[in-house]
Amino acid sequence: MYDLTRRGALTAGAGALAAGLLPGGRARAAIPTANVQPPDVKIESGATLRVLRPTKFVEADETIFRENTVKFTQQTGVQVRVDFAGWEDLRPQTAVAANTGAGADVVVAWADDPHIYADKVLDLTELAGYLGRKYGGWLALPQRFGKKWGTDQWIALPMGGSGGPCVYRISWLKEAGFDKLPSDHAGFLKACQALKKNGHPAGFALGNAVGDGNAYCNWLLWSHGGMVVDEQGKVAINSPETINALKYAKELYQTFIPGTLSWGDVNNNRAYAAGEIGLTQNGVSMYFSLKNDPKTAPVAEDTGMARMPFTSDGKMAENVLLLNALVFRHSRYPNAAKEYLRFMMEAEQYDRWLVGCGGYWSHPLAAYAESEVWKSDPKLAVYRDTNTVEFWSGYKGPISAASGAVAADYVVVQMFAAASSGQATPEEAVREAERRARRYYR
Repeated sequence: MYDLTRRGALTAGAGALAAGLLPGGRARAAIPTANVQPPDVKIESGATLRVLRPTKFVEADETIFRENTVKFTQQTGVQVRVDFAGWEDLRPQTAVAANTGAGADVVVAWADDPHIYADKVLDLTELAGYLGRKYGGWLALPQRFGKKWGTDQWIALPMGGSGGPCVYRISWLKEAGFDKLPSDHAGFLKACQALKKNGHPAGFALGNAVGDGNAYCNWLLWSHGGMVVDEQGKVAINSPETINALKYAKELYQTFIPGTLSWGDVNNNRAYAAGEIGLTQNGVSMYFSLKNDPKTAPVAEDTGMARMPFTSDGKMAENVLLLNALVFRHSRYPNAAKEYLRFMMEAEQYDRWLVGCGGYWSHPLAAYAESEVWKSDPKLAVYRDTNTVEFWSGYKGPISAASGAVAADYVVVQMFAAASSGQATPEEAVREAERRARRYYR
């Protein structure tokens, strides 16, 4: 078995990517921009910054992020310390900074987190407006998470999103009798059943995994027409649509490899690389990990990516793990913090990071759809439109402290885990999820 995780991916060729080159020595494409003047922000004298963000799952993510930060220091004189937290540790560390008024000035947080601390973060409307005008506008999901609900006030700056399309072995799917992955639920189930029959089970995370657990379970809920709350923020998870999603999840679970109830964000990567599963969900990182390791390059060649089954009206219903940067009001150097975020989002730095990550953190601004990364490998096309999805955690209701708390408490994930495994009936599982959600939505 190959000991493959997202961490350590893209080590091969990272130097060329960091230098702004794609395989074959091609330079990055020019990003179309409008002639817009940046905000007139004066960096405070003697400013220093602390930045907290999630740890790398792609080697070049950290490498280029650090290099861009050093470049900012060289140009401004502002010393910046960047700390990388484990994915499950980022929320607790963000909470400590928010509640103590000490620690990080800037947190590259998860999507909901700035809304949990909306009264403790700086207004970033001017900065977001500038970036939107210069780079073709903000995509749908970043707009939703960047703005305070029901207003045009930006309380965060989305930096990218990791999508969750289906990743599968092309040859094994064909052996199972399918030339392409079905885009409807019934066909998808049949494909997974056929793969399992041939000894190539599916594998989706049902553990408390920030990325993969939420990706799978939110897709199940949304694609069946379910929601946590309605437009007014009233808990609406106990519905026929959710019951149908839970019943479907239980059938699909029968096609899984054992152990997925405890899977975190690395388990499906390892199982897929080792040939233990034939189908899962994942971001770009797993494909590039496979592609850049000579031992697993044949697996990458045999890997396809496609949309997970759509809603009944044909909408993409995949969960996006969004990076959503905030600046705490307790920062002694708010102008330096805003300038740091602006610098990191400008094309000279951002596109270099986007290319280096292989599109792992897909762009939030429309102009970056022209990045050379999306032309470098046809298989990446499915990731380019990641942030155009119309669903969000807490759908259909307001993004708020309550929606963030439900997501952080894995209410939806644990509901699907209980029903899939038979620990609870669909009716029991949804009633428990309803009870837990109402603790936050009062």
